[in-house]
Amino acid sequence: MKFRAFYLLLFTYSLALQAQDLEKEQQLDSITLTSARIDLPFRENSRTINIITAADIKNSAAVNIADLLQQVAGVDVRRRGTGGSQADLHIRGGGFDQTLLLIDGIKMDDAQTGHHTMNAALPLEVIERIEIIKGPAARVFGQNAFTGAINIVTKKSLKTKVSTNLETGSFGQLNGNITVGSDLENSSHIVHLGRVTSSGYRINSDYDNANYFIKSVFNKKEQPIEMIATFFERKFGAENFYTTNPSFNEYEETQNSLIAFTTQFKSEKLKISPRVYWKRNQDIFLLRRFEPNFFRNVHISDKMGVEANAAYTSNLGVTGFGVDVSKIYLRSNNLGHRNRFMASAFLEHRFQLLDNRLDITPGVAITYFSDFKFNAFPGLDVGFDVSKDVKIYGNIGYTYRIPTYTDLFYSDPRTNGNPDLEPEEAFAQELGVKYTTSEFRATLAIFNRDAKNLIDYLRPNVTEEIFTATNITEVNTKGLEFDAAYNFKANGFTQTLAFGYAFLDDNILEQNEDLSRYALNTLKHQYTTRLSTQLFKNMRQNIVYKYAERTTGQTYNVWDASLIYQLKQMELSITASNIFDADYIETGFTPMPPSNVLFGLRYSFK
Repeated sequence: MKFRAFYLLLFTYSLALQAQDLEKEQQLDSITLTSARIDLPFRENSRTINIITAADIKNSAAVNIADLLQQVAGVDVRRRGTGGSQADLHIRGGGFDQTLLLIDGIKMDDAQTGHHTMNAALPLEVIERIEIIKGPAARVFGQNAFTGAINIVTKKSLKTKVSTNLETGSFGQLNGNITVGSDLENSSHIVHLGRVTSSGYRINSDYDNANYFIKSVFNKKEQPIEMIATFFERKFGAENFYTTNPSFNEYEETQNSLIAFTTQFKSEKLKISPRVYWKRNQDIFLLRRFEPNFFRNVHISDKMGVEANAAYTSNLGVTGFGVDVSKIYLRSNNLGHRNRFMASAFLEHRFQLLDNRLDITPGVAITYFSDFKFNAFPGLDVGFDVSKDVKIYGNIGYTYRIPTYTDLFYSDPRTNGNPDLEPEEAFAQELGVKYTTSEFRATLAIFNRDAKNLIDYLRPNVTEEIFTATNITEVNTKGLEFDAAYNFKANGFTQTLAFGYAFLDDNILEQNEDLSRYALNTLKHQYTTRLSTQLFKNMRQNIVYKYAERTTGQTYNVWDASLIYQLKQMELSITASNIFDADYIETGFTPMPPSNVLFGLRYSFK
């Protein structure tokens, strides 16, 4: 179904120089970053960090977190279809195993494979903001934060109200959710239930995904205890996700769950935050959807952990320290039964000199793995306030990633894991400058990463069909990123124009491409922009443009837009994706959907 005339009208309408009332939005200066042990206002941090606020999410024309993160320069989310069913997360050219996802600071890494990282992605309705930390973050978060980390911060409370949302549109999409907030005298609760379905935009691309989320704070008057519990289930046709064989009809089901309890003890100088958590992921993959006995993989992984993070303030500055102890269990018909014990210790200190204009933060993380012994990764952040609005900064750090169980033990007719693999390692450097005012903010950063022992899949000669995981590849990655946002008044409202550009030069050294399966598919050039405007008091519109040029030579332009009308407690929305029907592939062999539209109705009961 084509709506080209409608899309063109919506596009023209959205570009009118009107405005968006953002007076009540959360300003970046008021945000304190919570993903690290040392809490810092956004302006004072000496790293490249992007913040996606709740208002940004509202105006993003995105319907799930995978679509949302694609609008950040330097972040590459490679989707296989719609609905967020399957997507891989990459930062600055790293692999999907090299980016760490956190929920309220809880590490959501999966020992089986990084393909499951986005299984833990939350529904947009419960997200307060997203903190994107680019560059080596191992000294803060430990392994898997090889090229960066993304921390999803959930909403603290919704007071007392009920919100329902219904959506329908192209490809038989039918979505519905309900979000309930309850703010009681000594406790508060957020409950979200959602389901997104589609018959698919091509053969065997249907999905049926369910989302359940609970966040509660108990004992608010004395010692508050926060609980977060999630359960996400995805069932989807996976046509051409991993093969091009026309006789296969791949199918996959995943389940991801989390439960965690956190509290905080605080005095004038010391803050301690202990936490216990349990995370589980289950994956069932069928090579032939209707013949489960032909080829079937079943993997169940559990991670149980205890951690405590602390910050101590003295005359010498702020010291952050913490420990994280966890146990991992894997049960798999392909990878076997495995278990791993991990223990990490973190230490960092923030010095402030020259009337607090210069900040220096050295730190180190030391991790023990029962199967890979001890690993240490130090790092250093330095920042200097040139003026109230301008800050220059730089950082260096070592980072690493231990192989996943798929790297170590996977086996199929064309692939062999390798139990003798060594951890991947890298040394990264970055230099940047930030400019921040209430009307305009911008960040420019250049970076370099020298990695070794990267895991490649090789074959001994061109006649051999079996590829084996091997520590052989060395990769040099260098690049540049620029992010900016401009707010200005028009007709009594505030209009927002945000844009970003990323350049990446990713070089595999001494590679024989005929013998290697490792193919760089990174974004060499990436440009994103978003214009958010408001025509009338109750109506706002957003237009998003994304340009990508991959190292494979593929280029594509994608336009998305949304129109939102607020009428008291009711909200009507229209979201148009891939307006001009771009034909493109983000990863593997799966073409992305053609132009499509989604109509939404939201109603809030107070």
